[in-house]
Amino acid sequence: MASHELDDTDHQLLRLLQADGRRTFSEMAPEVGLSVAAVKRRVDRMRESGVIKGFTVQVDHAKLGRGIEAFTELRFAGTTSVGDILASASRAPEVQAVFTIAGDLDALVHMRVRDIAHLQEVIDRLRGSGKVIGTRTLMVLGSWTRDD
Repeated sequence: MASHELDDTDHQLLRLLQADGRRTFSEMAPEVGLSVAAVKRRVDRMRESGVIKGFTVQVDHAKLGRGIEAFTELRFAGTTSVGDILASASRAPEVQAVFTIAGDLDALVHMRVRDIAHLQEVIDRLRGSGKVIGTRTLMVLGSWTRDD
């Protein structure tokens, strides 16, 4: 299903589910002006086509003791494969995401840690892989995310 095949009602259902993935079909039906069965069919169709990839929980990382968020830019040796880049960075449980990128850098690693000492420990582990030849870390002071 291509995005141009989604109508305004589909987009409205997506916004409702993004705001609360536990929202029931019967809760959404009156908000979009459809029957419960019609809402279920539309959501099922979007799941089957891959538009909806899954349902998640939003976590308050600070309450889990990982209140510091950072991005570390990684430079690897020229012979390092993308698979090796992903594997070496994703081994650390503190790593939330790894983005391989074009340009001077090879990867951007998003991580969450307890404190500055913990951040240094994670960076040291990344550097210790033997393939990382340079890093630069950026601390997150605040953030905003688009819901859709």
